[in-house]
Amino acid sequence: MSPSPSLAQRTPLYAQHLAAEAKMVDFAGWEMPIHYGSQLEEHHQVRNDAGMFDVSHMVVLDITGSDATDFLRYLLANDVARIQTPGKALYSCLLNERGGVIDDLIVYFMAEDKYRMVVNAATRDKDLTWIRQQVLSPHKKGRNVKIRERDDLAMIAVQGPNARDKTHAALGANINAARELKPFFAADCNDSKSDLFVARTGYTGEDGYEIILPAEQASATWEALLAAGVKPIGLGARDTLRLEAGMNLYGQDMDEDVSPLEAGLNWTVAFTPEDRDFIGRAALTQQKTDGPANKLVGLILEDRGVLRAHQKVITEHGEGEITSGSFSPTLGKSIALARVPTAATEHCQVEIRGKQLAARIVKYPFARNGKSLFD
Repeated sequence: MSPSPSLAQRTPLYAQHLAAEAKMVDFAGWEMPIHYGSQLEEHHQVRNDAGMFDVSHMVVLDITGSDATDFLRYLLANDVARIQTPGKALYSCLLNERGGVIDDLIVYFMAEDKYRMVVNAATRDKDLTWIRQQVLSPHKKGRNVKIRERDDLAMIAVQGPNARDKTHAALGANINAARELKPFFAADCNDSKSDLFVARTGYTGEDGYEIILPAEQASATWEALLAAGVKPIGLGARDTLRLEAGMNLYGQDMDEDVSPLEAGLNWTVAFTPEDRDFIGRAALTQQKTDGPANKLVGLILEDRGVLRAHQKVITEHGEGEITSGSFSPTLGKSIALARVPTAATEHCQVEIRGKQLAARIVKYPFARNGKSLFD
């Protein structure tokens, strides 16, 4: 496949994508693979075996300094004081003063004065602007904090029931330190030949690793994984996998006008201890007291059709809207995440091309361990 003219940025794995005949698209200013031939086959590959994603467009930030812990306790809705074991990961939202979500992210505790944060590519500029504004703001919690964007790094996610075994086979002793990792932990795997940061995290609902590594080592690592039977997977399958797993996508299921309480992310907000001040706390506290008007739910379409974002959802308690929707390869049905009135219960209709089709409100996720959770 010959590259097309583009102003989009390219990851260190661009040549590997072309060699695998990927269909490349612009995603958040990056030229990325949407699929390598069959999105459906790639989806099943991850659910049943092992696949790898180039996620080098994600933004890695190293946050260091004597005030790093206090600063992050103020910056994030979740509380980094909960993670005191080196390598422990925490999922959190970055909020504005209104309680709206600027971005969702993962932060890793490395030491009291050292954290690693991974944020979304599409929100890079506004995230960095907001974070640096808070470093300089009058609260002084960021006085001794340094923010370093690690654009020298690449990132490969290896996901699926066989992902860890195949990663160990591919990379051998280089990742011995990762073998005993518990879910949502990371480890530095360094030797004379490699410098890998391996996290047992992911965005598919399957087990596996996210590997952060120097950009110059990305191609060799990708080729080693390929030789071990890990197949390349595009962003198309990544989206259907995360939807089946009930994982939010920033810009669709949440944004700066939607709070974590309305996005099904209550568990990512640490209201205790009560004396911890964090950006957006006052707004979320008021919303918690009043009760949010809307909630995020799962939908399964019972009629023929495909659920898509922005379709109207009609319930007995008012209207809502689909935030993410697609055909689910695992369920063999159309599924969605939707924001609906808090009082809405099981039955609803979705307006598709002027017709009202029957759907069922369910509790997500839709799939776990490669299997459907619904009949």
